[in-house]
Amino acid sequence: MSGPVDTIRLTAAQATVRWLAAQQVEVDGAQVPYFAGVWAIFGHGNVAGLGEALYAQREALPTWRAHNEQGMAHAAVAYAKQMRRQRAMVCTSSIGPGATNMVTAAAVAHVNRLPVLFLPGDVFANRRPDPVLQQIESFADATVSANDCFRPVSRYFDRIVRPEQILDALPKAMAVLRDPAACGPATLAFCQDVQADAFDYPLDFFAPRLWPTRRPQPDAAEFEALVTALRGAKRPLLVSGGGVLYSLAEGELAALAEATGLPVAETQAGKGALPWDHPRHLGSIGVTGSSAANAAAEAADVIVGIGTRLQDFTTGSRSLFPQARLFQVNLQPFDAHKHGAQPVVGDARVVLAALRERLAGWMLPDALQADDAGAIARWNAQVQAATTGAADTRLPSDAQVIGAVKAAVDEDAVVVCAAGGLPGELHKLWRSARPGGYHLEYGYSCMGYEIAGALGVKMAAPDREVVVMVGDGSYLMMNSELATSVMLGLKLVVVLLDNRGFGCINRLQHATGGAGFNNLLADSAHQALPAIDFAAHARSLGANAEHVSTLGELRSALERACAADLSTVVVIDTDPLRTTEAGGWWWDVAVPEVSDRPQVNAARRAYEAGTRMKRDLS
Repeated sequence: MSGPVDTIRLTAAQATVRWLAAQQVEVDGAQVPYFAGVWAIFGHGNVAGLGEALYAQREALPTWRAHNEQGMAHAAVAYAKQMRRQRAMVCTSSIGPGATNMVTAAAVAHVNRLPVLFLPGDVFANRRPDPVLQQIESFADATVSANDCFRPVSRYFDRIVRPEQILDALPKAMAVLRDPAACGPATLAFCQDVQADAFDYPLDFFAPRLWPTRRPQPDAAEFEALVTALRGAKRPLLVSGGGVLYSLAEGELAALAEATGLPVAETQAGKGALPWDHPRHLGSIGVTGSSAANAAAEAADVIVGIGTRLQDFTTGSRSLFPQARLFQVNLQPFDAHKHGAQPVVGDARVVLAALRERLAGWMLPDALQADDAGAIARWNAQVQAATTGAADTRLPSDAQVIGAVKAAVDEDAVVVCAAGGLPGELHKLWRSARPGGYHLEYGYSCMGYEIAGALGVKMAAPDREVVVMVGDGSYLMMNSELATSVMLGLKLVVVLLDNRGFGCINRLQHATGGAGFNNLLADSAHQALPAIDFAAHARSLGANAEHVSTLGELRSALERACAADLSTVVVIDTDPLRTTEAGGWWWDVAVPEVSDRPQVNAARRAYEAGTRMKRDLS
C-alpha cells in the first residue's frame, strides 16, 4: 500500500501561480523558467484571487501592468515570436471588457501559431450573486460567459469551476503551448470565486518540471519522395517559412543551399532565416515578393515549402506557381496537405539536415545559379533605387523612409511592423542580416500591434535596438503602450509615417475600381479635418518626440533617437499614393461583378483574368 501523499493547502489561484513558476525549459544550454512573467490589468474578476497570488510570487514570476488588455497581450505574443516559441508569457484580466479586449490578441497568436497563456477572470461558478457586474447573460444557455469568445481563437480552452480542476487543466494547457505542431494560445477561464477557493494540493504537483523540445522525424516514404523529386527537378525552389526560425533551423537551411545550390525564397514569417546577401537567397516571395523570387517561382517545376502555412500572400492566391509539383515540409499535417501538396510531416531542422545528407553529390547546374545571381543583382538595384531619396525630399514614399531607417540603425536592430502598406514594402525592401532582425505580424495583420508588440520584442531582446515602423492609422488605434515602454524603461524607436488616413486600403480601393471613400481623412465624412500633432501626443505619454519634414531631417532625428535612453517617436509626413512598383504579384481581392462605375467593370475584367491563373486542385 502506498503511504499518504504530502499536501499543501492553497487557493486555486495560489496553486496556479506556484505551478506556472515551476515550469522550465532549456534555452541556449541553460535551464530557465518557461513563463517569463505575467501581464495583468486587475479588476473585480481577478484582483482578489490571482492578484494576491501573483504578489506572493512576484520574485519568481514577475508581474507587469499595461494600459490596455489587448496591448499587453500583443506584447506577450511578440515576446513568444521573438523568442522563437522557446518561452512565453501569461496574460490575466478581469471579466467582461477586460477579457474580450484580449480576444483580438488571442486571434493574432492563433493565426501565427504562437504560445500565450490567457487567464481571464470569469463569472461565479456558484452563481449565487448572478448577474455580477460585467456578466454576459445568455437567455438560452446559462453556462455561457464572455470568455466563450476565446473558444475559436484558442488551441486549448477550459473553464476552471473547481479548485482541483487545475491539476488536470494546467498540464494540458502547457502541453499545447509546448507542442511544435499544435502550438498556439491556451485559455483557462478562471471563475472568480474558484480563484479564492482552497484545496489540499499534492506537493509534488509543484516540483520543477523540464519540458523538452520535440523534433518529430519525417515518414521515410514521404521523405524519399521529396528526395527523388529534388534530384529529378530541373528548376526547384525552396520557400522558407516561419517554421524554419521556430525550429532554429537557419544553419541547416544555409548549409543545404550552399551544398546543393538550391535557391531560397522567404515568406513574411520566414524572413531573416538567411542573411539578405546570401548568394542563394532570392528574397521575398508572393504578392509582396521580389522580382527574383517570383520569377523563380513562376519557372519552378518543384517547390518545397518549409514551415509555411501557404498564406495567400505567399502563393499569390494560388496563382504564382500552379505548374509546380508542390511539397510541404511541416510539423502540422493540416498545413502539410494544403493546396494539394505532397506532405512531409516532420521538424524543419531534422528534414533540412537529412536532405543535405541525401542530396550529397547533387548540385543545381551552374548556369541556373548564374541566372539566379543575375536576377538577384537586378533586384538589388531596384531596391536601391526605391529606397534612395535626396536629403531635401518632402512627402517621401514609404520605401524611401525604410531606406533612411535602415541606414540609421545597425545590423543587429529589430524592425517591428504589422499592418497597412508598410509590411509589403518591408518584406520587399528590408535587408535582414541575421535571424530575429525582422519582426512582422502579418498572419493576422493586426493594426495596433506595432508599439505594443515592440514591448515584447524588447523584453526578449533587451540588448538590441527595437525600431517600430507604424502608420498614423495604426498609431491612433493603439498607442497607450508607448507610456508603458517609458514606465518599464524599455526604449523603443518609433517611426510614425503620417499619410493622413488608411493609405494602403485607399490604394486598394482605387485598384479595384472604387472611388476614394472613407479611407483617407480627406475622403471621409468630416466637418473639419483634424490637425493631429502626433509628436505632442507622444511627448504627453512621456516619450521623446519630434516632427520632421524631409528625409535629411529624418536621418538626423534617427541618430538622436538611437543615441537616446528614452523611447522616441519621429513623425514624418509621407505620400499616401506612392508604392514600390518593382516585384509583387497578383492578389485575389474580389471585385463587384456588376457596377455603375466603368472603373469597377474594368477592374472586374482584370480580376477574372487573374483568377484563371490559379492552381487547379480538381
